[in-house]
Amino acid sequence: MADFTGIENWVFDLDNTLYPAECHLFAQIDVRMTDFVARRLGLPKDKARILQKHYYGVYGTTLAGLMKEHGIKPKDFLDYVHDIDLTNINPCKELYVGIERLPGRRFIFTNGSVRHAENVAGKLGILDLFEGIFDIAQCDYIPKPERQSYEKFASHFNFDPQQAAMFEDLPQNLIAPHEMGQTTILVHSKAEWFADEPESKRPAGPGEKFAHVDHMTDDLTGFLQTLVIDKKDDRKAAS
Repeated sequence: MADFTGIENWVFDLDNTLYPAECHLFAQIDVRMTDFVARRLGLPKDKARILQKHYYGVYGTTLAGLMKEHGIKPKDFLDYVHDIDLTNINPCKELYVGIERLPGRRFIFTNGSVRHAENVAGKLGILDLFEGIFDIAQCDYIPKPERQSYEKFASHFNFDPQQAAMFEDLPQNLIAPHEMGQTTILVHSKAEWFADEPESKRPAGPGEKFAHVDHMTDDLTGFLQTLVIDKKDDRKAAS
């Protein structure tokens, strides 16, 4: 069992973290990003795909590259790429219970939009468990893994990173939280990823280890249900 005594703030990435990557929701988003680039820039799909992944690798998100290089309005992009089919995810009672038992404050921190997070978390039946959602717009479109975005997030909700735990599917997105003193949990999967994903941006696979990752799991729900946590209410009852 992992000991999370003293953790009072629980931070969750959204895509491929709160739902399994095997649901392939982000695969839909990825395809729609290519389509958006092709339509807006007048490129054939193959060249649009190359440019999309280039921007992702250089700027941290495809959106950041499109804003920087082409002046694309972020809302247009986010509305288009998040217009996806959520059929593959359904309410999960076990996940609800696992998150509900976490003492303190709970947040979603995503490079996507609040609207997308609300849609997905709502479909999972867990939206009411979170105090707040911090999205790419609130980060002034500076995406994870840039440390500035994490600092802005912590400042916005006024919490001590050393009393926080963060769950993420991308190992590079846990470097800054680790440096800031957060407990880091990498949620990996056996899902197959596109071969053209930038090497430095690929999700971790089973068995991969990283010095900045404190815990790893391929089962978020099961992991949450086995945590050793420090419930203040329990301490008060025992005193």
